[in-house]
Amino acid sequence: MKAKVYRNLHKKCFSVVDLATGRVAAHQLQVVLKDASFRVSEAGRQRVLRTRNKNVHAYVRGELLKTNFNFPDCEPREAWYNPYKVKTFVDKETNEPVKSASLVMLAPGKIFYWT
Repeated sequence: MKAKVYRNLHKKCFSVVDLATGRVAAHQLQVVLKDASFRVSEAGRQRVLRTRNKNVHAYVRGELLKTNFNFPDCEPREAWYNPYKVKTFVDKETNEPVKSASLVMLAPGKIFYWT
């Protein structure tokens, strides 16, 4: 299933939106996506900066996989996003923008990715 995934601040998990229906299909503590892209709506980010109220404007989009997926042997990179500090998702070590990845695992407080 093609999905977009965002952090749900109220439920303290991830919301998985089925792109075919546009509806939330699940709430999960961990999500794995392949062929993923990292998206940030600049208008939504500006609204957060202006109002200081959080809204859903950043997410990861890709093909949803089962969480018991066999991960690659190589070490993953870690990404992060904070609308008050950066404009896009960025690599934790280099602060370079992260636009896409072949595999992404979203876990509580963490975003791991493989290129």
